[in-house]
Amino acid sequence: MELQGKRITVIGGGIGGLAAALALRQRGAEVRVLEQAAEISEVGAGLQISPNGQRVLDALGLNLDGAMRARAVSLRDGRRGTEVLRLDLARLGPEQAYHFVHRADLIALLLTAARDAGVQISLSQTVAEVRDDGAPSAVTTDGTVWTADLIVAADGLKSLTRGVLNGAARPRFTGQVAWRAVVANTCAHPPEARVHMGPGRHLVTYPLRGGHLVNLVAVEERDNWAAEGWSHRDDPANLRRAFAGFGGDVPGLLAQVADPGLWGLFRHPVAARWHGAGVVLLGDAAHPTLPFLAQGANLALEDAWVLAACLDQRGVVPGLTGYQSLRRPRVARVIAAAQGNAWKYHLRNPLLRGAAHLALRAAGRLAPGRMVHQFDWLYGFDVTRDDPARK
Repeated sequence: MELQGKRITVIGGGIGGLAAALALRQRGAEVRVLEQAAEISEVGAGLQISPNGQRVLDALGLNLDGAMRARAVSLRDGRRGTEVLRLDLARLGPEQAYHFVHRADLIALLLTAARDAGVQISLSQTVAEVRDDGAPSAVTTDGTVWTADLIVAADGLKSLTRGVLNGAARPRFTGQVAWRAVVANTCAHPPEARVHMGPGRHLVTYPLRGGHLVNLVAVEERDNWAAEGWSHRDDPANLRRAFAGFGGDVPGLLAQVADPGLWGLFRHPVAARWHGAGVVLLGDAAHPTLPFLAQGANLALEDAWVLAACLDQRGVVPGLTGYQSLRRPRVARVIAAAQGNAWKYHLRNPLLRGAAHLALRAAGRLAPGRMVHQFDWLYGFDVTRDDPARK
């Protein structure tokens, strides 16, 4: 196969970077991951691994032990706390596994598997420059030059490599900010994702780690923006104030929040160029998405598998071309669908919101299967079933 013995450097030790490193190593490449942190770890937060992402983990030989299998997605009236529409995930079929997993647990799983497979992990390596001039290389701030046959940039939202390939671009603030936190499950939260909808805001909750914890992601529309990124903290009183009118389990969960993260939601275009001669983008570096469809990690997992398959079957140059042509239409559709969810969750006009909720309730009663299967294009997608490199 074409990857046997190829030297590949992956920039970034997150979910996409580690998954790509493992997939490439399993196909015979010599892989090194450059991670800027002194240790690979993740702050406490949850992820939804939908069936399309789960299939990649299965194909990589990874088992999400301890992850909770989701039974449903429940859309709820935020103020009343009552259910508007229930999407029974069992209707997807027994083979369509949908899990809630702690991000730190998935990172640890990928890291252990990558190291066991022979991937070299180099920590405290901040990349200052990426060169794609016939001899691909990454130059770190200490002056070290890491040469390779291919550089895979899984370096996230603020990707240095994206700028090398596409030039500078200013993201657009969406007029929305998001908080996140993990609290104790004091409300017996069932194994389902609950979307609590309100005017100009919504809150997503779901359980983690055997149901002992609840993950919270709260989004509010507002004019003043917060900086992009997940490292910013906020006063929990601001979060509680934003959702003061919500009922049901929400007040009790928010009362526990002590140190929420806060970040601004920005819209980035899908990169026009995903690769050069010896450099390629993966995950958020190529296609950041808004968190309204829970697909960021799943798309990165899909990318990792398709990139490895294309390179292994076609070689570096045609493989990179095939990777972009296969992935770009898919991620563009997912990102557009995620954007469309925001206004549906945030309806402000009481009459319009009431009519929309009435229609959702009716559809859930009359055609529950159709409501779930509208997502077949997303969850039923399987990058591992037929080798994408052969399409």
